[in-house]
Amino acid sequence: MSEERVFGDVATKLLMENDRVRIWEMRLDPGERSDLHQHDLDYVLVQVTGDKIAGDFEPDTTGEFSGLVEGDVIPGQSMFISKGGIETAVNTGSKPYYEVLIELKD
Repeated sequence: MSEERVFGDVATKLLMENDRVRIWEMRLDPGERSDLHQHDLDYVLVQVTGDKIAGDFEPDTTGEFSGLVEGDVIPGQSMFISKGGIETAVNTGSKPYYEVLIELKD
């Protein structure tokens, strides 16, 4: 019998929710990993602080990324990401990482 995966939240703290959006913050210390999570909604990610961040995507992810994707943090950068990703976020930098994640409800 295979072990079923347990998914955590898409970020570390829920800040606000209404019928149109769900707003989260993600805080990761250097070397820290988020819970494994699945993005069931399209979302906008806004980087606030940090220097390096990575997404470690599961083999069965259906989002736009796969494998290990690492990049430089650009404070203020925002990006739209389609639903479907199954990942663990990893702070691969030497500074604390902080982002705001806005899930868009249909």
